[in-house]
Amino acid sequence: MDAIGKRDLPKLILSIFVCQGAGVLGSVFTRSSVFTWYPTLAKPWFAPPGWFITAVWLLLFTLMGLSLFLVWREGLVRPEAKTAIYVFAAQLGVNILWSAAFFGMQSPLAGLIVIALLWILILLTIIKFWPVSRDAAILLVPYIIWVSVAAYLNYSILMLNS
Repeated sequence: MDAIGKRDLPKLILSIFVCQGAGVLGSVFTRSSVFTWYPTLAKPWFAPPGWFITAVWLLLFTLMGLSLFLVWREGLVRPEAKTAIYVFAAQLGVNILWSAAFFGMQSPLAGLIVIALLWILILLTIIKFWPVSRDAAILLVPYIIWVSVAAYLNYSILMLNS
């Protein structure tokens, strides 16, 4: 990874801000149910505590921002960089949609459908980022791992509460 210069700083800050903003938007849906509906659900033994989930998402949204920055820094004039950023934007939107489906609609089934789409879009983002910036693609690996665990948690909650 090349050093981040002064000229890059606004792009870096904006990239992280956009990704953290997606987390804030998703939390709007989460907040409405996390202390009311969610505690009433049967959960598997591996369900992490809320503070841990929050900490992981803060880290993941930061890594996503760094990843986005690395691709954006390569230049939007490159068609593969532009396409990669479009795919990234799609997965970021679906990330917010998962919170709306699972917590907002209080529907583990809708959440499972959305998280499956999210997983596919994250994988596609990693694939699209790879030729533009391998570092950017690698920064998304913890994200897809966490979403894989979250998908299994979502599935388990659906099965335990059906």
